[in-house]
Amino acid sequence: MTDPKGGVAPVSTRVMNLATFLTQIARREPDAIALVMGDIRWTWAEFEARTDALAHALQTRFGLNKGDRVMCQSQNCLEMMQAMFAVWRAGGVWVPANFRQTPEEVVYLTQSSGARLMICNAAFPEHARACKAGCPELTTILSFGESDFAPSVQQITAESLGQRPAVAPVLRDDPCWFFFTSGTTGRPKASVLTHGQMAFVVTNHLADLMPGLTSDDASLVVAPLSHGAGVHQLTQIARGVKTVLLPTERFDVAQVWDLVREWRVSTMFTVPTILKLLVEHPSTVAADLSSLRYIIYAGAPMYRVDQQKALRTLGKVIVQYFGLGECTGNITVLPAHLHEAEDGPTTRIGTCGHARTGIEIQIQDDRGVELPPGQTGEICCIGPAVFAGYYQNPEANAKSFRDGWFRTGDLGHVDEQGYLFITGRESDMYISGGSNVYPREIEEKLLTHPAIGEVAVLGVPDPLWGEIGWAICVASGAVGEDEVLAFLDGKLSRYKMPKRVLFWDALPKSAYGKITKKMIREELEARGLIGEKANA
Repeated sequence: MTDPKGGVAPVSTRVMNLATFLTQIARREPDAIALVMGDIRWTWAEFEARTDALAHALQTRFGLNKGDRVMCQSQNCLEMMQAMFAVWRAGGVWVPANFRQTPEEVVYLTQSSGARLMICNAAFPEHARACKAGCPELTTILSFGESDFAPSVQQITAESLGQRPAVAPVLRDDPCWFFFTSGTTGRPKASVLTHGQMAFVVTNHLADLMPGLTSDDASLVVAPLSHGAGVHQLTQIARGVKTVLLPTERFDVAQVWDLVREWRVSTMFTVPTILKLLVEHPSTVAADLSSLRYIIYAGAPMYRVDQQKALRTLGKVIVQYFGLGECTGNITVLPAHLHEAEDGPTTRIGTCGHARTGIEIQIQDDRGVELPPGQTGEICCIGPAVFAGYYQNPEANAKSFRDGWFRTGDLGHVDEQGYLFITGRESDMYISGGSNVYPREIEEKLLTHPAIGEVAVLGVPDPLWGEIGWAICVASGAVGEDEVLAFLDGKLSRYKMPKRVLFWDALPKSAYGKITKKMIREELEARGLIGEKANA
């Protein structure tokens, strides 16, 4: 077939439902171990049967239709992975929240996504009740585990075992995952990830981050499945890699190394903060690291000294990537063989790697013109890993795309060989422990305190967390740091809480009367609180 212009007209944009990855490996290796958590083991056949059962129940008992959004509020558990695949199989859209968020925050995510169904871990009854009260479109709530607010996924699965759902047919651009991110407003936005996009992401992860994975490999999950770790585990399932979850929420380095030894763990997804903890813990000295192949780190810059220590401790097994949620991590990669512990003439210190396979990067000026190597501008990219846009947010879409290029909002430059160096951010957002923090949300909460008239929150370097938040306040009355932090407690997720609160008589302002963070940072340096004077 040809179109009127002489090209080939598309016959179909039908693609594989992502849940088929599970079916394929369950057929090939039904009796092999798929999931591990504490003393619990699921084979691939059991994982598949439980997924089928839940997907059937979602369709027949709870009326889940293709395109319906399913909110998930839970810490890591085996049933969370089961639910993700069941939702896809039934044709729904997976909408996971960061389990550390407050009930108020999850209510907003549920409302803005238009979720009709929610699956909430039994450990979060307040979140379930808040969403039930505040989200009129929410018709059904289920729970992971026994609870007093909803029927359990475990019981529903047991009642439906042996049932097969109608696997939803999907097109390339059909949504499968709402990946929540935020802009400079601080209000979370739902990045729409699609079945076709995610199939490319899985293929790209296998090509660029973890080449050569087989069912002999094992992957340890040390980060929340709601975000990057969930994408990482989808990639593992595509190759039949067993997934090992930590038995509790508590992050215990010695326990991590015990699990690495027991299961011959070869892959992990982490952030620089966790990688630093793994490297520096006393138990690492005696740990059996021989099975490690790929430790992926992303989400924040890593100090060179920490990178060197990781390489000298773990060997050349660390892999870095740069990529926002909107691109599901697929912008750059610095593979293991390009990591060097020693500084030398060929060592590219500070780079986050080169463009991922199938991705093109440009450094652009304010008009969208490509800048030459060495010049700083906005990092922009195109490729099949770029999301379909923000859900029901045309204003954000118009701002984030220009001539088909996705604008990351990050500033950087490339060298002559195309290696990317991130030099700053257009927005005020900072990254603490791998999580994005948006100052305006914190500032708005602080300004509800009766004694605070002006405030600016900014990220400052920290050797453990990468960056931490400092709040610079102008107060109208007597108020102290402890009182302000107590006031914020419960109003923000813990990772968003500022670590320091300073009080000044006035905040520096521009000629237009605008509070300017650049001037505040300069003042902090002048006072010797940050920068070279602070480190002297």
